[in-house]
Amino acid sequence: MGASYGEWEPVIGLEVHAQLLTRTKLFCSCETSFGDEPNRHVCPVCLGLPGALPTPNVVAFELAVMAALALECTIEGRSVFARKNYFYPDLPKGYQITQYEQPFSRHGKLRVDAGDGPHDVHILRIHMEEDAGKNVHAGSQSIVDLNRAGTPLIEIVSDPDLRSAAEAADYLRKLRDILMTVGVNDGNLEQGSFRCDANVSVRKIGDAKLGVRTELKNINSFRFVEEAIDIEIRRQIGVLESGGKLRQQTRGYASEKRETYLLRDKEGDAGYRYFPDPDLPELVLDEMFVSRMKRRVPELPEARRARYVSELGLTAYAAQVLTGHPRIAAYFDECLLLASGSAPELEPVKLANFIQAELFSEVKTSGLDATFPIKPAELVELLDYVRAGTISGKQAKEVYAAIAGTDRTPKSVIDERKLAVMSDQAELERLAKDLVEKNPKQVSSYRAGKTQMLGFFVGQMMKATGGSASPALVNDILRRLLEPPT
Repeated sequence: MGASYGEWEPVIGLEVHAQLLTRTKLFCSCETSFGDEPNRHVCPVCLGLPGALPTPNVVAFELAVMAALALECTIEGRSVFARKNYFYPDLPKGYQITQYEQPFSRHGKLRVDAGDGPHDVHILRIHMEEDAGKNVHAGSQSIVDLNRAGTPLIEIVSDPDLRSAAEAADYLRKLRDILMTVGVNDGNLEQGSFRCDANVSVRKIGDAKLGVRTELKNINSFRFVEEAIDIEIRRQIGVLESGGKLRQQTRGYASEKRETYLLRDKEGDAGYRYFPDPDLPELVLDEMFVSRMKRRVPELPEARRARYVSELGLTAYAAQVLTGHPRIAAYFDECLLLASGSAPELEPVKLANFIQAELFSEVKTSGLDATFPIKPAELVELLDYVRAGTISGKQAKEVYAAIAGTDRTPKSVIDERKLAVMSDQAELERLAKDLVEKNPKQVSSYRAGKTQMLGFFVGQMMKATGGSASPALVNDILRRLLEPPT
């Protein structure tokens, strides 16, 4: 937001809960599918019935470690699961299985670019825990859906290194990009599989002591995170400047009113009475396991963007767009691989430009999945026809529109519509001479040094030929005819 708070400095730390993409829950075999009939995926373990014992989900441990490695965390060889005790209608056991004093990873970092410039935000810890259920409110009634109870989460806790709402939003976007690229989370804020709590306080600029913090709970969009933090900062400053005192609170955000509101006074950790879960042994992650997970971590978005710019010649903006979703980046890379056999090779910049200009608006993403209007092989074939001079760039757009969302091939459309670049030099010469004769003022401007007038003549030639003329040949002919007579 680029907000200024006068003599006050915000101090912000984020706690992100990211659902791990497992088929079953963290300590039982119930499914984790979203949107099913309420209370369909429950069992004695996730309901906390007497005598039911948790069975750890190995896949969840693998995904959690991959996420921590991608965020440059140190993996602890031994960690402990604890019981966090509190009563809530959607927590049938009366406690949540989580990690407290001994998490499985610590001390990572993530670079943000918003605010006063790039800097690292340190990650204090990443720990594993199970999710609670969901309260559904309908009028004066509330019901509990326990399908989500026991779903595996990682909680990513940052140090209070963020100094603006804009930095917090940038951190969340980058964090989600990394988790999606690694394949451990689908980044779906609307369904609650990626959600954020923000710890916000203010202090006078130059003070070392932290102020009284407010926790903003479960905000489900990046825009609302940025809004809520900015509004809460201003609320706290207003209270302090009017002589009031702040209390440690948990607050929600009402986006329609653009205000935060009290949920409850915040409990300290002692209020949860953590103690090691007697039903779960220590979690042991040996070096061999960690090394195997490290090899599974793919190229991360920042490294991929840097490669696109340095090796492929893309602009920083194009690289950002093409790495905005892991499947879009994979699509682009597959096109590059298919085009590598061309002679000469298809230029990456032209491929990137066509994807952005023509395909991007029709790409549909849902979580980690994406659907594309044409296959990579069809796109490469189409652009190969342009590179070879068989069709023009304008004709390529026409062919693309005809094959998008169908089983048709570029060749079938080109043959059917008898599309071909007009390369009859004699005919193009005739058209160009006629154009030059009919536009003497533009000819004089070009010859007087306004060489940008060439674009006018090229445009008129393409219009006269329905976009089928060879651009290279048109440029050569026009330059020759427009040269002043000697």
